[in-house]
Amino acid sequence: MGDKPRYKRILLKLSGESLMGPGKFGIDPATVTQICGQIKRLYDSGIEIGIVIGGGNIFRGLKASESGMDRVTADNMGMMATVINSLAFQDALEQIGIQTRVMSAIRVDTFAEKYIRRRAVRHLEKGRIIIMAAGTGNPFFTTDTAASLRAVEIDAEIILKATRVKGVYSADPEKDAGAEFYPEVSYLDVLVKDLKVMDAASIALCRENNLPILVFDLKVPDNLYRAGMGEQVGTLVH
Repeated sequence: MGDKPRYKRILLKLSGESLMGPGKFGIDPATVTQICGQIKRLYDSGIEIGIVIGGGNIFRGLKASESGMDRVTADNMGMMATVINSLAFQDALEQIGIQTRVMSAIRVDTFAEKYIRRRAVRHLEKGRIIIMAAGTGNPFFTTDTAASLRAVEIDAEIILKATRVKGVYSADPEKDAGAEFYPEVSYLDVLVKDLKVMDAASIALCRENNLPILVFDLKVPDNLYRAGMGEQVGTLVH
């Protein structure tokens, strides 16, 4: 792969768990710094970057609701967790010289701008990375759905879905040694086979808008950079 990127604009979807590093909870600064270093390589190549980060390293709304908490309250708390993660990423990116804006689907004016699509696109055009926090701003929707929605809204050409495994498998490879790896898979197969790439609403939205998803292992050095430049380093869902 040459130095010329394949994509002009991408959306990177990170799980909250990817920020934990070797820990079991919270944010590991060294891990965030390492991820931001890869993001900077993409940024320096001229790619416009939007980011959506989950909040599972701090609080998982669905899990809390299953334990008896009101679902709406739990999801609202999960949205706040994504704001915390987004602010951590903003700080790390700005420490390495990248102009960044956190845009939130809920009102937290002291910390972040309100998400407005046209303003988000303008930030990208001006060379700023945008981190879109608080999911869709509504309970009952995951940050995967938010990633698909925001990617469509900002006209991203692909979603880069960072995971801790090589890509998409027929079963969980961390639990089933015989799970089959798929280098490519269709949206329909993801839904029919329940392959757990992203939730069904996310996949349906990508399918309706012909938006591909590249699922890759974030732990492999340079995988994020290679994926952003257009290499198929994991599984392509299209």
